[in-house]
Amino acid sequence: MDGIEVRELRKSYQVFRKQAGLGASLRSLWKREYNEVQAVRGISFQIQRGEMVAFLGPNGAGKTTTLKLLAGLIHPTSGTATVLGHVPWLREIAYRRRFALVMGQKNQLWWDLPSQESFRLHREIYRIDHAVFEKRLAELIDLLEVSRVINQPVRELSLGERMRMELIAALLHDPDVLLLDEPTIGLDVVSQRRVQEFLRFYQERRQLTVLLTSHYMKDVQALCQRAIVINEGEIKHDGSLEEVIDRFGSFKVIELLFAGDKRPEGLEAFGEVFEMQFPRAKLKVPRQQVPETLAGLLANYSLEDVGVHDRPLEEVIAELFTSTRSDNPRGESGKGD
Repeated sequence: MDGIEVRELRKSYQVFRKQAGLGASLRSLWKREYNEVQAVRGISFQIQRGEMVAFLGPNGAGKTTTLKLLAGLIHPTSGTATVLGHVPWLREIAYRRRFALVMGQKNQLWWDLPSQESFRLHREIYRIDHAVFEKRLAELIDLLEVSRVINQPVRELSLGERMRMELIAALLHDPDVLLLDEPTIGLDVVSQRRVQEFLRFYQERRQLTVLLTSHYMKDVQALCQRAIVINEGEIKHDGSLEEVIDRFGSFKVIELLFAGDKRPEGLEAFGEVFEMQFPRAKLKVPRQQVPETLAGLLANYSLEDVGVHDRPLEEVIAELFTSTRSDNPRGESGKGD
């Protein structure tokens, strides 16, 4: 498969279990006890070449572990995966030239040097032709609007500027697969939008295969049509973003605009009133009860306008994560993310 294919992929860790007390600490010098923590529990999915897919989950769900497996940074406990026909953890040179990994909380640039110097190092590492390198670099600098800071030391750049430099470094060797782990974490709204616009434009033009993790749902909605939701190391959903809301969004929001000056009474009988700024109100209503609720509201109140909306994606996702964790209170989700 000329994309990403994952089958029954598992990754577990042995974590030292420290006992309380001096005696237990001394005994552990000779006999250590370990807990097995399952970071990824037999997940399977496919991503076609040219797709941009969101990989969603709470902290500790197994997202970053999965990206590290696909990047070949760690070996799985069991299962298989191929990216562009390569097994990632074999670390073939041919594969390393075809993918890039960008982690929002990690820095691949030399801290005390201008980004330009790190880019030249990348040219040597990937053996990029000089003319091709200069042309590609100029294009990326222009697209990401960083020409005025290209010669500043990385430590002097803002967080948004550093992330744009990280993207340039990741794309200089023209990869076919891009693994993005929280690329807009900590960025201001303007920087987030610039990164989103660049990724959308560049992915469409180059037909990159992109797997994106983010806690920022505006990233997901701006860039992805499909979402894979992972929690407790297992895939809970794989489908369109609309299907996430349909499947896990148990409520809809009814917005009301009342006519006249009389404040409504007894509105609580029709649903959960979570916002009231007369003459406007918002109710949270179970999806299956929306038709009869609308009929009751129209029969009992004088209304100028009525709207029915799905709840915001971030609310649905947060509710899904919370309910899953409450089902497994031990929270043995994995090591890290």
